[in-house]
Amino acid sequence: MHELALAESVLALIEEARRRERFAHVRALRMEIGALAGVEPDALRTCLEIVLARSVAGGAELQFDIVPGQGFCLDCGRGVSVMSLYDDCPRCGGPRVQTQAGTQMRLCELRVE
Repeated sequence: MHELALAESVLALIEEARRRERFAHVRALRMEIGALAGVEPDALRTCLEIVLARSVAGGAELQFDIVPGQGFCLDCGRGVSVMSLYDDCPRCGGPRVQTQAGTQMRLCELRVE
Protein backbone atom coordinates (compact mmCIF):
# COMPACT_ATOMS: atom_id res chain seq x y z
CA MET A 1 0.00 0.00 0.00
CA HIS A 2 1.91 3.05 -1.23
CA GLU A 3 -0.72 5.36 0.27
CA LEU A 4 1.04 4.94 3.64
CA ALA A 5 4.30 6.24 2.15
CA LEU A 6 2.36 9.11 0.56
CA ALA A 7 0.78 9.97 3.92
CA GLU A 8 4.21 10.02 5.54
CA SER A 9 5.43 12.38 2.80
CA VAL A 10 2.47 14.68 3.47
CA LEU A 11 3.39 14.72 7.16
CA ALA A 12 6.97 15.67 6.24
CA LEU A 13 5.63 18.58 4.16
CA ILE A 14 3.46 19.72 7.07
CA GLU A 15 6.36 19.53 9.52
CA GLU A 16 8.57 21.51 7.12
CA ALA A 17 5.85 24.18 6.79
CA ARG A 18 5.48 24.30 10.58
CA ARG A 19 9.21 24.95 11.05
CA ARG A 20 9.11 27.67 8.41
CA GLU A 21 5.78 29.33 9.35
CA ARG A 22 5.67 28.54 13.10
CA PHE A 23 2.03 27.57 13.47
CA ALA A 24 0.61 25.54 16.36
CA HIS A 25 -2.04 23.37 14.75
CA VAL A 26 -3.42 22.36 11.36
CA ARG A 27 -7.22 22.58 11.30
CA ALA A 28 -7.66 21.41 7.70
CA LEU A 29 -5.71 20.40 4.67
CA ARG A 30 -6.74 20.29 1.02
CA MET A 31 -5.12 18.09 -1.57
CA GLU A 32 -5.51 17.60 -5.32
CA ILE A 33 -5.44 13.98 -6.42
CA GLY A 34 -5.43 13.18 -10.11
CA ALA A 35 -7.80 10.47 -11.25
CA LEU A 36 -4.85 8.91 -13.10
CA ALA A 37 -2.36 9.20 -10.22
CA GLY A 38 -2.81 5.63 -9.02
CA VAL A 39 -3.88 6.81 -5.58
CA GLU A 40 -6.92 5.37 -3.83
CA PRO A 41 -8.48 8.36 -2.01
CA ASP A 42 -10.19 6.26 0.70
CA ALA A 43 -6.96 4.40 1.46
CA LEU A 44 -5.02 7.68 1.53
CA ARG A 45 -7.59 9.20 3.90
CA THR A 46 -7.24 6.24 6.28
CA CYS A 47 -3.45 6.40 6.15
CA LEU A 48 -3.44 10.17 6.73
CA GLU A 49 -5.73 9.81 9.74
CA ILE A 50 -3.31 7.28 11.24
CA VAL A 51 -0.07 9.09 10.35
CA LEU A 52 -1.30 12.55 11.36
CA ALA A 53 -3.03 11.43 14.60
CA ARG A 54 -0.17 12.34 16.95
CA SER A 55 1.15 15.29 14.99
CA VAL A 56 0.39 18.97 14.71
CA ALA A 57 -2.26 17.93 12.16
CA GLY A 58 -4.04 15.39 14.35
CA GLY A 59 -7.79 15.58 13.78
CA ALA A 60 -7.46 17.93 10.81
CA GLU A 61 -10.27 18.00 8.27
CA LEU A 62 -9.11 16.27 5.08
CA GLN A 63 -10.41 17.53 1.75
CA PHE A 64 -9.55 15.86 -1.56
CA ASP A 65 -10.23 17.50 -4.91
CA ILE A 66 -10.19 14.85 -7.63
CA VAL A 67 -8.74 16.13 -10.90
CA PRO A 68 -10.13 14.30 -13.94
CA GLY A 69 -7.84 12.77 -16.53
CA GLN A 70 -7.30 14.93 -19.60
CA GLY A 71 -5.25 14.30 -22.69
CA PHE A 72 -4.52 15.58 -26.16
CA CYS A 73 -4.91 13.28 -29.16
CA LEU A 74 -2.08 13.70 -31.64
CA ASP A 75 -4.13 11.94 -34.31
CA CYS A 76 -7.28 14.10 -34.31
CA GLY A 77 -5.79 17.17 -32.63
CA ARG A 78 -8.40 17.41 -29.87
CA GLY A 79 -8.41 17.58 -26.12
CA VAL A 80 -10.12 14.54 -24.64
CA SER A 81 -11.15 13.10 -21.30
CA VAL A 82 -9.30 9.90 -20.40
CA MET A 83 -10.28 7.33 -17.82
CA SER A 84 -6.90 5.59 -17.52
CA LEU A 85 -3.34 6.02 -18.69
CA TYR A 86 -2.64 4.80 -22.23
CA ASP A 87 -6.30 4.89 -23.29
CA ASP A 88 -6.95 5.28 -26.99
CA CYS A 89 -8.67 8.49 -28.04
CA PRO A 90 -12.39 8.26 -27.23
CA ARG A 91 -13.19 10.38 -30.32
CA CYS A 92 -11.13 8.88 -33.14
CA GLY A 93 -9.74 5.69 -31.57
CA GLY A 94 -6.16 6.79 -32.19
CA PRO A 95 -3.49 5.43 -29.84
CA ARG A 96 -1.42 8.62 -29.55
CA VAL A 97 -2.98 10.42 -26.60
CA GLN A 98 -0.65 12.53 -24.48
CA THR A 99 -1.78 12.87 -20.86
CA GLN A 100 -2.08 16.52 -19.83
CA ALA A 101 -3.83 16.41 -16.45
CA GLY A 102 -4.90 13.99 -13.79
CA THR A 103 -1.59 12.40 -12.77
CA GLN A 104 -0.70 14.81 -9.97
CA MET A 105 -1.01 14.68 -6.21
CA ARG A 106 -0.44 17.99 -4.43
CA LEU A 107 -0.87 19.42 -0.98
CA CYS A 108 -2.62 22.66 -1.94
CA GLU A 109 -3.71 24.29 1.28
CA LEU A 110 -3.17 24.15 5.03
CA ARG A 111 -5.53 25.99 7.35
CA VAL A 112 -3.58 26.59 10.53
CA GLU A 113 -3.80 28.35 13.90
